[in-house]
Amino acid sequence: MSIRLKTIVVVMPLLIASVVLAGVSSYFSAASAVTRLAVDFLTFKAEELENYANSQWNLLVDNGFVGRSDMEQAAQTAVQSFGRSILRSSTEAIFAMDNKGSLALQIGAIGSSSDLSAELDAIQKAIPAGQRGFVTLSLGGIERVAVTFPFVPFGWQVFVSEQRQTFFGDVETIAQTTLYILLGASLISILLLLLMTGYLTRPIEKVVGVMRRIIESNNLSERVPVLYKDEIGQLSHTFNLMLEELDQAYNQIKKYAFEAVVAQKRENRIRNIFQLYVPKDVIDEVFMNPDKMLVGNNRDVSILFSDIRSFTTISEKMAPDALVNALNRYFSIMVDVIVARNGMVDKYIGDAIMAVFGAPVSHGHDAMDSVLAGLEMTEALTVFNDEQKRLGGPEFKIGVGINYGIVTVGNIGCDKKMNYTVIGDTVNLASRLEGLTKHYHQPILFSDYVYEHIKGKIPCRMVDKVAVKGKTQGVPILTARREISKTEAEAWKIHEEAVDLYYRRSFGRAAELFEKILALLPGDDIAAQYLERSHRYAKNPPPADWDGVEVMTEK
Repeated sequence: MSIRLKTIVVVMPLLIASVVLAGVSSYFSAASAVTRLAVDFLTFKAEELENYANSQWNLLVDNGFVGRSDMEQAAQTAVQSFGRSILRSSTEAIFAMDNKGSLALQIGAIGSSSDLSAELDAIQKAIPAGQRGFVTLSLGGIERVAVTFPFVPFGWQVFVSEQRQTFFGDVETIAQTTLYILLGASLISILLLLLMTGYLTRPIEKVVGVMRRIIESNNLSERVPVLYKDEIGQLSHTFNLMLEELDQAYNQIKKYAFEAVVAQKRENRIRNIFQLYVPKDVIDEVFMNPDKMLVGNNRDVSILFSDIRSFTTISEKMAPDALVNALNRYFSIMVDVIVARNGMVDKYIGDAIMAVFGAPVSHGHDAMDSVLAGLEMTEALTVFNDEQKRLGGPEFKIGVGINYGIVTVGNIGCDKKMNYTVIGDTVNLASRLEGLTKHYHQPILFSDYVYEHIKGKIPCRMVDKVAVKGKTQGVPILTARREISKTEAEAWKIHEEAVDLYYRRSFGRAAELFEKILALLPGDDIAAQYLERSHRYAKNPPPADWDGVEVMTEK
């Protein structure tokens, strides 16, 4: 909305309100005065008629003619003659009603109506005998105003009336005239306001026009003409001064912008190069906080290790270029899966991949992300192996180990060479779990620490309690699938009961359940290992301090 329109919107109601208030006040004053004069005039006629009727009755009383119908009739005729003499227009009328509600006197035309008697009855009910004052009524189908008074000697209720339309005619004329005056005054006010706002806003429109041309052409040499020597003129002059300063600043900004673009391109080039070696989040952190680049911190993360089984054998059978090409395709597929699940590839260790979930940024569901990434890596391997078959190369098999816990995260190294990585016992256990996938013939294994964060979300199965090489304390390890069949679901449920019996040293009953699992899932390696142990321990029970932990002597 323009300033001109805003000014009109603000000022116009004030002008119109002032004109309307003045007009309405004048109308009510004039209408009240005219109405009062009309009522007074009608009342005066009624009083004159009543005085004349009283004088005629007094003549009858003084001469002893009361009771003589001919003399009373003559008096009434005289009153009627007097009433006719005081009428001044054809719309005036005088009439009287007797005690029975019949029309006893009529002077002037009172209109015509098909039901005059009903109107007289309505008047008698609304205006009881003996009432005095100003009244409104309908007679002969015409709305009237009247001044009424009782004349007891004749038993009359007299009405000196005028048609309502005629009575208030002058008031309506005043109202109509006032309305025309209000409309005329409002139109003149609007016209003057438009002219004045146009005069006042013209310099501002000039400023706006110059600004638009500057925006379209980027030409800061434009200037605003100074039309008036007032505050708006000062605004135009100040705007011209501002344009001069902006012109100078604009040239300097263009210089800085060019330098910034060059610097940004240089930075992006550096980022693109180093993102091949260091995660993007780490690079961002280094650029934002270079002083903290060597500071580590402890946090909970999920660590994933994956390794290609029998890679040495595979590499011996492949030409170097074919091997490199296969590894590059393999790493590309696996890294895409990890990154899609919010993971960070920490490093490649030969054919192994180490990934971190939860650093440098935690997503609140890092353990779940890592397990899903591991499952999707085993699924994506199928696609890779299909391509390997097509190319005539050997198929890859992988194992994935995952652990969750506290690690030290940061840029490890010195000012000459550093590496953003994680270190700690959690990392070591994840690496050992990856190695155990060969022993248990499972594509993915993870610790009980991971299970605590994912239980109930995807199907999981207890594999064993193990103490990895170099550790004396055992930890439960599990495996998972994204989906399982009804048969697998039944077998896994039995497995829970069987494992519980096994660790409570009920080896005979546990063996029966493991055999039942093998009947459902022939060749199930986990059930087979537990069954072999159950038979062995049933014959030769373990010592009393046995806790079910299998101690591993190899990585």
